[in-house]
Amino acid sequence: MPDFDLFIIGGGPAGLACGLEAAQRGLRPLVLEQDPQLGGIARTEAVQGFLFDLGGHRFFTKDAEIQALWESLLGDDFLVRPRLSRIYYQRKFFDYPLKLMPTLRKLGFGASAAIMASYLVAQVHPYPHPESLEQWVVNRFGRRLYETFFRSYTEKVWGMPCSEISADWAAQRIRGLSLREIVRAAVQGNRGGHASLIEQFHYPRLGPSMMWESIARALTAAGGELRTSAPVTGLEHAGGRVTALTVAGERLELGAAAVVSSAPLRDLLLHLTPTPPPEVATDARTLRYRGLLTVALIVEAADLFPDNWIYIHEPAVELGRIQNPKNWSPEMAPDPALTCLGLEYVCWPGEGLWEKSDEDLIALGERELTTIGLLHGERVRGGKVVRLPRAYPVYDPGYQERLGVLRAYLAGFENLQVIGRAGMHRYNNMDHSMLTGLLAARNLTGEHHDLWQVNLEEEYHEEHKPE
Repeated sequence: MPDFDLFIIGGGPAGLACGLEAAQRGLRPLVLEQDPQLGGIARTEAVQGFLFDLGGHRFFTKDAEIQALWESLLGDDFLVRPRLSRIYYQRKFFDYPLKLMPTLRKLGFGASAAIMASYLVAQVHPYPHPESLEQWVVNRFGRRLYETFFRSYTEKVWGMPCSEISADWAAQRIRGLSLREIVRAAVQGNRGGHASLIEQFHYPRLGPSMMWESIARALTAAGGELRTSAPVTGLEHAGGRVTALTVAGERLELGAAAVVSSAPLRDLLLHLTPTPPPEVATDARTLRYRGLLTVALIVEAADLFPDNWIYIHEPAVELGRIQNPKNWSPEMAPDPALTCLGLEYVCWPGEGLWEKSDEDLIALGERELTTIGLLHGERVRGGKVVRLPRAYPVYDPGYQERLGVLRAYLAGFENLQVIGRAGMHRYNNMDHSMLTGLLAARNLTGEHHDLWQVNLEEEYHEEHKPE
């Protein structure tokens, strides 16, 4: 085997960004991806010639370097697309993010008055130190709005009551937004420099896999290599260094090479030999991940709805969100007379929905679309199911303390870094994940970056302030 300076576990956005940066800085990286296809949870899939995304991945960033990288890789194939996302609740569509006056009009006077009263109560009697997602959201929106627009969807996604989800998740994903800011924006618009939310985003013409394929070409042209269908199932270590990897059954000696991992943090730690100390192994085993089932349906309809995606806040169905890929890019659909929908179900791997057959899940998707009134007898021509067992790291009570133990243990390895959403057990956006990959590569060429400081800014990710 050729000599490599760096072994990268995982060929998703973070791992690929790390490999490209390392190769362009004169290192020889080898990217190891367990699946047959690059991109991880951000890849593009196909059914009957229709393309669809797993989870919906907008390319939006405040980081100028990441934006420039994306544009350089795709050029004219990097489309600017309008954003429309709404909440579907009680057979009505509500703008998401919420817009004050349209929302109040659709809810009616009584519900609107209750929402405003509930908000005022929360301002007078807030939770002094919010620990759960429920408490965090109630403080900012009031209990009535929380119950209407936050609770149902969030509990579908995480599979637990909002009272048991850490406030860290809300602080990371919803920070900067509150009912006060929504009211202020409704009254003043952008005057005075108040935050507004993006109304457009970039997207590859044929889906996110275009980006990963472009990175792969640039990486190999710069001297790096990639292997797919190459799961890493073992990491040997001694003296504070990873010394060997087991890749698809083959043992690879590392010599002086470094390792960067975007694999799920739990798996990385439990694949170490010798095994970590008991307290570290115990904390690693407690890390949990929600699985994502994407059920793609081909529907005999040209135009079902204009949204990029819709959040389903209907407790009567298990469906959480619906993607409409051809509203992301028209070229995702080869036949404009048909529509491919990506239905998202979030569940625990190995339980319930996860164990259903593909045929049963396709039938469930059609049935639930009919139940909520988005299908009216249009024929479904078939579909495809894609399972992602480690889609969302879970922020359950005590996870921060456990993560602190794991970070302290990993700090003892001089040639190992962790990056990305799964690798850091952090709900990073795609640009944040890629930035951790870039910085990890730079750490190997003399720079000193704390990867855990990425994605800690206070401002909400999708806000921008006028110049």
